[in-house]
Amino acid sequence: MIKVAVDAMGGDYAPTEMVAGAVEAVGAKPGIQVLLVGREADINKELASHTYNKEQIQVVNATEVITTEEPPVNAIRTKKDSSIVVGMNLVKKGEADAFVSAGSSGAILVGGQVLVGRIKGVERPPLAPLIPTEKGVSLLIDCGANVDARPSHLVQFARMGSIYMEHVVGIKNPRVAIVNIGAEEEKGNALVKETFPLLKECKDINFIGSIEAREIPHGGADVIVCEAFTGNVILKLYEGVGATLIGMVKEGMIASLRSKLGALLVKPALKKTLKAFDASQYGGAPLLGLKGLVVKTHGNSKRTEVRNSIIQCMTFKEQQINEKIRQSLTVEKQEK
Repeated sequence: MIKVAVDAMGGDYAPTEMVAGAVEAVGAKPGIQVLLVGREADINKELASHTYNKEQIQVVNATEVITTEEPPVNAIRTKKDSSIVVGMNLVKKGEADAFVSAGSSGAILVGGQVLVGRIKGVERPPLAPLIPTEKGVSLLIDCGANVDARPSHLVQFARMGSIYMEHVVGIKNPRVAIVNIGAEEEKGNALVKETFPLLKECKDINFIGSIEAREIPHGGADVIVCEAFTGNVILKLYEGVGATLIGMVKEGMIASLRSKLGALLVKPALKKTLKAFDASQYGGAPLLGLKGLVVKTHGNSKRTEVRNSIIQCMTFKEQQINEKIRQSLTVEKQEK
C-alpha cells in the first residue's frame, strides 16, 4: 500500500475538491492509501458526502493553514501545525511516501528543501510539470522553483527529467532540448551558451540541441530544459492560450444555427482533441531531487487533477525514481 499525504486545505477549492479527488483516487487504485491533512472537522464534513473504502482514507489533524500571501520561509518556520508542514513531516518520517498540495507554491518549495531535504548531490530541485503536445506530452523543467539557475543546475534538470520521462511516462531515450531563441548553437543568452556544450557532453542523455517556443506544442522534444523564469512564462502562456482558444471554439460553435449543426458533426472528434490538451489529466508538477516525493498541483485544481496527482505518486514510487536519480548523480560525479 502506497501512502500519499494530501494537503486538504490548500488551493482555491479546498477542502471540497481535494477530498473529492482523494476519494476518486482510492476508488480507482486499491493500492493507494490517502492521508488527508488539515482541519479534521472540515475534512470529515466533506467525507460524509462520499462513499469510499474507510481503510484507504485517514484524516490527520492540522489546525493551521499557510496562505499564498504569507512569506514562505517565515510561514514554514512559525506554522508548525499547518497542513503543509504536517504533511511534509509525514514524508520526512517515512509515514507517507508522497505529499500532494495545491497550496502556496513558495511554502511548498521551501518546505520541500528544508523539511523533506534534497538527495545528496542535487544542487537545486526543479518543478517539472507535464504539458500536452501534438505528439503526447513533454516535461517542462524548471517551471517555478529556480528563477536564477547556473549551467550545472540545468544539466541536472536534464538528467532528472530524462529519468522521469523514461520511467514514469514510458518514453525510451527521451529527447532533451534547451529552450532558446533560435536553433543555432551560437544563439541565446549567457546561461544557454554556457549550458549547451555541457549538455552535448552528457553521454547519459539524448540531447538534440535548442528548441524554440513555437516548437514546444508540436512535441519537438520530450524534456524541455530552462530556468524557472522562462519555464513559468512558457507554462502560463501555454495555459492562457489554450483556455482562450477552447473558449473561442465553443463560442463559435453556438454562434448560429449553421454552426450548431456543424458542431454536432464535429463534436466527437473535437472532444477527443480538447481532452488531449487538458493539462489536468496529467496530474501535478513533482519537485524532483528531494529525498521524498512532493507534488505541486495548480492552485485552481479540481478533483480530476487532484486524483491524477495522487495516482502519479504511485508510479513514481513503483519506478523508484529517487533511487534512479541517485544513480544518475553518481554517473555525473564520475564524469567530473
